[in-house]
Order: sequence, then structure tokens, then C-alpha cells
Amino acid sequence: MQIVHGQPDGPVSLTKLCCHDVTGPSRRLNLRPLKVMKMSRSDPAFLSGAGEIPQDWDSLAAHLADQGMTLDTDVAPRQFSSGFGNLNYLISIDNHLRVLRRPPMGPVQPGSNDMGRESRILMRLWKAFPLAPRCYHFCDDPAILGAPCFIMEYRPGLVIGGTMPENSPADAGYGLGRMLTEQLATFHAIDPVKVELDTLGNPDGYLARTLKGWKKRGAAAWSGDIPSALTTLADWLDARLITDGQATLIHNDFKLDNVILDPETLAPLAVIDWDMGTRGDPRWDLAVMLGYWAEAGDPDAMLELNQMPTAGHGFPSREAIANYYTELSGIDMTGFHFIRVLAIFRAAVIFRQLYIRYMGGDTDDPRFAQFGKSASGLLDFAIDIANEKYF
Repeated sequence: MQIVHGQPDGPVSLTKLCCHDVTGPSRRLNLRPLKVMKMSRSDPAFLSGAGEIPQDWDSLAAHLADQGMTLDTDVAPRQFSSGFGNLNYLISIDNHLRVLRRPPMGPVQPGSNDMGRESRILMRLWKAFPLAPRCYHFCDDPAILGAPCFIMEYRPGLVIGGTMPENSPADAGYGLGRMLTEQLATFHAIDPVKVELDTLGNPDGYLARTLKGWKKRGAAAWSGDIPSALTTLADWLDARLITDGQATLIHNDFKLDNVILDPETLAPLAVIDWDMGTRGDPRWDLAVMLGYWAEAGDPDAMLELNQMPTAGHGFPSREAIANYYTELSGIDMTGFHFIRVLAIFRAAVIFRQLYIRYMGGDTDDPRFAQFGKSASGLLDFAIDIANEKYF
């Protein structure tokens, strides 16, 4: 659990992010020596030491100056500790806190960590979905920071990861679980035409393409040492591929720590991490969310992910959430079992990819060291789900 709060000239502590208007009159580049913001270097919301990845801030400052903005160089950028993929930094532009977002260092998988796609979504989606933060500046020149990046609105609030905040009501999870489901159904009901996102992605054959892509990524992630569980799952999924449902906008990583909450009421303030957003089968979004939704009786591999605190605190079961989503959306859930297994297969491959990044030296974040074991355990869990041992 982390809290995001504060003002540009006061104490700040945050992990999750978002964006604000950074346009303004042109002014000379200010290259004053960097100072640390008024926050502790030991703040767990930020990385310090191992895992911290510096950026070329002088290059960014020069780029922003060309766009009529000033990077406040008397405020030292800080890297958020939350997340394992894209890199996010608290920065100050024209005396206002902003968030810089860019892909991870090193090579990225095709279709992932897409800053152009995410910025396009966030420049439009807010018109119909107020929880989507606004993005105002996208930089597609890799010469600036080595990869595309953009500047996002900052929305302060609470982000809950794998642990509930202290002194939370014993049944707080019930409301959070239903809120997540309600917001997902609300998002899926948005007409892409009304937000000028009707050309986003290619929804035709979405599930077949998703299966093909994750099989290919899985084979690459375990290159030279393909586990039997990977082959078993790939064969099971191939034999049970279903046709797509009616396409909607989808997020592709909708889960609790991608929602910023009001610290007092736990009401949602923002939904973030849209870099894999597209149009496709909305049931996929539900399955991805349930892929992080641990229950008390799950195997260790699922519980040790510690992605959402759903194994207690009154959170509804995965099956109850699926039923509630069906009630809210009216979407036909025939064939959801296939999608559910595919989502766990995907999670296993993702954690294996993160482990490969660690082994290849692209990150020294110690959290990544255990992800090889996590990936193998998730493959076994996916087989259990295929065999209907778990929902």
C-alpha cells in the first residue's frame, strides 16, 4: 500500500501517476543544480539505490524548452517503486508536479509498453470516462531519452498493491471488489466512436491473435528449456479456441493497483496504465483481472504474487466477480473458461519475461529474482484451472 499526496512545494509520496496541461509560453532553459524534493530518500513510494534507473534529464529539459515548457531542475526527479514494466518518474514542470512515463530499458516485446498508443488513448478517453487521466504531451523522438515518452496528469490518491492499508475495515474488500467490477463494466460500455478511438487496434480475431502471440512469447521466454506444462497448456488452448464476442474498448491490465483511490472513502479517482489498451473481447479484461485475484485456497504461486489483497478482507470470490460482471454488462460469458486459462497462461509468460530481464542485466531490482519460480508455478495453476480444480 502506498499513499500519493502533497503539493509541488510540500512533502510528496506517491507511486501511481497521471498528467496535466503542460503547455505554456516559451522561456529560456533553466539549468540550475538539481535539488531533492522535500521527501525522505527512504520513502518506499520511490526507488533508491538498487533498481533506480536515471534518465538524461538535461536532454528532456532541452526538449521541453523547445515545446515552451520548463523542467524545474531545482526539483530532482524521483522514480516510482510501483510496477515492474514501464518506468515512471515524479517531475516538476513549470512549478507543477507531473509524471514522466517511458518504456523499460532494453528491448520490449512487440505491442507492449507502447507510449504512442497510451498517449493517444489518454488524449481522448477522458471525454467519456472521467477516471482516465489526461495526457498533453507525447515525444516520439527516441533521441531524447532512448525511447518514446510522454507527460501525464498527476492525480494524488491511494494505491493499494498486495497489502491493504492499516486499520481498514474487515470487509473493505467487498466494496473494492464490486467497485472494480462496476468500473470495468462502465468502461466496456463506452462507444469507441464517441471518443475517436474506433480505429484503435484490430478487434477481428482478437482471441486467436492473443493466443498465438502469447504462445510465441512463451516459447521465446523459455527458449531452449520448454517446460512440459507450457506445451500442455498450448495444446489445450489450441483445441478450445472460441470465437470473439462483440468488441469493446479494453484496458488489457485492469487491476486494483492500476486504480488510484480516495484515501478516506476508497472511491476511485483514476484508472492508469493504458499502454496495452485496444479494442477486443471485453471478457479478456475480466479474465486478466481475475488472473491477479488470489483466493485463500490457491496454491503458493498465486498467493506469493501478492498483486492484490483479495485472499482476505472480505473480497468476493473470482466466481462471484464474474457473475456480477455478467449481471452488469449483459455480456454472454459462453466460453469464458478458455479465456480464463489463457489469461493465467499470459501471466506466467509475463513473469518469465521479467525474470529474463533480470537475468540479462536489464534491471538489478531484487524483486525480479523470484519471478522464474513464479512463472513455473503459474503454468501449473493454469493447468489446474483448465481441469476445473479452481474457478
